[in-house]
Amino acid sequence: MFTRKPFAPLVAAALVAALALAGCSGGKPGGASAGDKGSKDQAVSEIKIGTVGPLSGNAATYGQSTKRGVEIAVDEVNKAGGINGSTVKLISEDSRGDQTEAANATRKLVEQDKVVAIIGAVLSSETFSGGPIANDAKVPMISSSSTAPGIPDIGPYIFRNCISDNVQAAQMAEYAAKELKVKKFAVMYTNNDYGMALRDGFTAKAKELGEVVAVEAYTDNDTNFSAQLTKIKAKNPDALYIGGYYTEAAKIAQQAREQGLKVQLLGGDGFYSTKLVELGGEAVEGAIFTAGFYSGDSAPAVQNFVAAYKAKFNEEPDMFAAQAYDAAKMALEAIKKAGSTDTTKIRDALAATRNFPGVTGTTSFKENGDAEKSIVILKVEKGKFVRVR
Repeated sequence: MFTRKPFAPLVAAALVAALALAGCSGGKPGGASAGDKGSKDQAVSEIKIGTVGPLSGNAATYGQSTKRGVEIAVDEVNKAGGINGSTVKLISEDSRGDQTEAANATRKLVEQDKVVAIIGAVLSSETFSGGPIANDAKVPMISSSSTAPGIPDIGPYIFRNCISDNVQAAQMAEYAAKELKVKKFAVMYTNNDYGMALRDGFTAKAKELGEVVAVEAYTDNDTNFSAQLTKIKAKNPDALYIGGYYTEAAKIAQQAREQGLKVQLLGGDGFYSTKLVELGGEAVEGAIFTAGFYSGDSAPAVQNFVAAYKAKFNEEPDMFAAQAYDAAKMALEAIKKAGSTDTTKIRDALAATRNFPGVTGTTSFKENGDAEKSIVILKVEKGKFVRVR
């Protein structure tokens, strides 16, 4: 039988006293990190932010451009002395274009890496899966390219720096009808959130201004579109709007040409990659599509960004890189204004963004976190992208 020793209360009292003294000593905990929930308002040596997007797989060019755009922004901030004396560290996760992988990547950034902000995800489907995780953890997430309707409705910690699909698709339909004088439209769309939103936005406006004679679906990674194109050719449209990504769009353009289908090719911002021309060649010459950035803009801020990007990566930045650069700059500015790594304070500072002068234009956030900004329309001419509006 255990017998309490008479000096045990003295030991306990001594321990309590020691703890009390330690608690009143005013000492700072060591090893504080940006994600340390107990020391958010303390100065830290390193502030962690993350990216989520496809760095491999069929949509890799989008994810790689996004990551690179954020890298340029982080480089600029660190070269200027960091944020309030703290260095910014970027942690990038590969979603492989998969919803489950995007959710896992977001969870890792939030729970393991303790980031205070995330730029991403890249694809709308990825943001729909990873966004709720970031939102529940109260970590601000700003997607630079998830254009599907409903993205900002995920929660108050979710933002985006791009125009929604329904808005950009409607503007393309209006441009085609009024500027190109197109009367008969056909539509092909990839059967996911992105493609369906483009389809709905485009067909609604096209029906107001002309006639939609055919609507055909396909799936990402499809390679044979002959059945859909045969049906479309029979309807004799003036233009074909493709609501999808450059990989399939290039193949559709080539196969349409092989079938003798002569139409004005139209598309959304999924066209915006040099890979469109590399894969499509002559078949995509003359294609017109919506975008959020034009690297040929003469504005000093744009040309400085283009020069920095070329110097670091030996290629010209696309829309995904530019929108990610602006998204990162807004997030980093919010961290600076918050004066803290407290993610709620960062979120509030980000929500207060008005008239941010980015390389993709002036951006403000609506109350729901959606972006207010203008849309660009580009055309493929002699294998290059030129601005037509």
